[in-house]
Amino acid sequence: MNYTYEFDPAGHLTVGTVGKPGQRTFYIQARKGRDILSFTAEKEQVRALGQAFDRLHDDIVSNNPLLSTSEDAVLIRDMALMEPLEAVFRVVQMGLGYDAEHDTCVLIMQGVSDDEDEESPSARISIPREQVRGLSQHISAVLNGGRSVCGNCGRPKDPDGHFCPQMN
Repeated sequence: MNYTYEFDPAGHLTVGTVGKPGQRTFYIQARKGRDILSFTAEKEQVRALGQAFDRLHDDIVSNNPLLSTSEDAVLIRDMALMEPLEAVFRVVQMGLGYDAEHDTCVLIMQGVSDDEDEESPSARISIPREQVRGLSQHISAVLNGGRSVCGNCGRPKDPDGHFCPQMN
């Protein structure tokens, strides 16, 4: 398949937000050399991506016991978003896989085209397997940086108040 954007492998993959909690825009960002690709995504897509990275990593290690599972293998790096932060498309669909030959995890994303005659934009980004656990932990930290959740109804609490249907 031909992808609109392909970083194989990416030198950097991260997730981040811009804006105040409750009004944040979520970004998935990849870098290869000097080239930067940013994609906007929904919070729940980012949450699902973090969970999928965890499951994929666990599956790879359990199916390949000779692979290193040392926590030292997690590559620590600056996970902040980089400028310029201009999204090439909004993610509507994602898939995650593993390339055993290159020991890389592959993220496939698809967007939607504004023009009906154009093909939907897509991206294929691969990262070394060792980076997956660290990225998953970073995604959890980004998600936890938002609004607190009401213990009664499970909905986010706004700083200026919260209507809880359970308390009615």
